[in-house]
Amino acid sequence: MVTSDKALIEQPVPTNSNENRIVMRGVSWQTYKQLMKEVGDDRAWRIAYDQGVLETRMPLLEHEVPKGLLESFIEVVADELEIEVLKAGSLTLEREDLRNAIEPDSCFYIQNEAQVRGRKEIILPGDPPPDLAIESDYTSSSVNKEALYSALGVPELWRYTRKTLLIYRRIEGGYEQCEQSLAFPFLPIGEIPSFIEQSRTIGQRSAVKLFRQKIREIINTQSTSDSSD
Repeated sequence: MVTSDKALIEQPVPTNSNENRIVMRGVSWQTYKQLMKEVGDDRAWRIAYDQGVLETRMPLLEHEVPKGLLESFIEVVADELEIEVLKAGSLTLEREDLRNAIEPDSCFYIQNEAQVRGRKEIILPGDPPPDLAIESDYTSSSVNKEALYSALGVPELWRYTRKTLLIYRRIEGGYEQCEQSLAFPFLPIGEIPSFIEQSRTIGQRSAVKLFRQKIREIINTQSTSDSSD
């Protein structure tokens, strides 16, 4: 790779090798864009860029499994509610004016799905950001990801860490932790990690099936309650 940014060559800061993470400081926006252009989309590692600090991370299996199940759970909810969602995966979210960029473990368009349906490219800030981003945290980070997501305008952030699902809603200046999902207020957030843990013994598809049964029970209970009012 050829680059004119001397800082990128001289100042890489490798972290704990068990984390599969490398941090480079003093990286200009132009160098970041050139790097992304040269490596292309066919890569396994994900990035976070915050005003000169570039972090690259290779996802681990223990990181990917919860993320994949959370994706499946959101798709189950969409199916049972009969609504459209767009799973945008690790879509690169970036804004040159803020010198910020991040690739979530996964993200979804829910409320704004119709606005981006069929699009080949999403460019912020002209297009809406994803309605929900997912981070499966098994490693620390050298950048403040919450600040990045907030600056990029993502309304809701899910963080799965230490067998716990934390939900954050965007407020002025950052995020606040809350008990309910903004997109799906009826979700039993506290129970979701148990379905992830069950998958380790009964299998992923069986865990998703159990989750679907739970969501149907909740929806049917709500429908019965609404009908009796």
